Amino acid sequence: MKKLPSISAFFPAFNDGGTIPSMVISVVRTLPKVTDDYEVVVVNDGSSDYTAEMLEELDRLYPQVRIVTHPRNKGYGAALRSGFSSATKEWIFYTDGDGQYDPRELVNLVEAVREDTDIVNGFKIERHDPLHRVIIGRVYHHIVRFMFGFRLRDVDCDFRLIRRKVFDEVQLRSTSGTICLEMVKKMQDAGFKFEEVPVHHFHRAYGKSQFFNFPRLVRTATQLVTLWWDLLWGYSLAKIRARLKS
Repeated sequence: MKKLPSISAFFPAFNDGGTIPSMVISVVRTLPKVTDDYEVVVVNDGSSDYTAEMLEELDRLYPQVRIVTHPRNKGYGAALRSGFSSATKEWIFYTDGDGQYDPRELVNLVEAVREDTDIVNGFKIERHDPLHRVIIGRVYHHIVRFMFGFRLRDVDCDFRLIRRKVFDEVQLRSTSGTICLEMVKKMQDAGFKFEEVPVHHFHRAYGKSQFFNFPRLVRTATQLVTLWWDLLWGYSLAKIRARLKS
């Protein structure tokens, strides 16, 4: 089995007390198969359930585990940014703490790494969500592919392995779920090399999605338009101004 020099694995967690222990234990058991140097970071984004108590116990049991705590909920994007900035190893693997992906499939991402690979992006073999979420997800996927010119099969599959040095060039600003679009678009435009790997997606066993409610969908739509302007038009205008000054 292929091994990488070092890996930071991290999970953003918000009210994931019922799933985060199994996620952490699974990745702790998987990481030695793919590296000899690793750490596990969990970003507790202001959870109000018993996530904090679960993480305290995991921190006590596993010396490789480190907890980053947001005293209040800052949003999914903010949790990802905290995880990326807290990672210390050469590669960063992340997935959500809600148990809809299997951390053991990290081995498949590692196997896909080539000498020039910068990011290994998972794509869902089949989405196991309620029908309305599947429909909304497909519509959203086609809209953002058209708006941003994405070439990936599944931009919103939060199961990724990324070289840490990528973040020396890619600076993220989003605090919401639009961070995935911002991240992939900036990586794609910067010329980083992607590989894609199929991964399984599972029904949510605990809690409920923070994304699929009407107020959040409206906020996301607003943030989506703002991000589109910043990444496409704002960036182009900045380049034109720079040329005019020179």
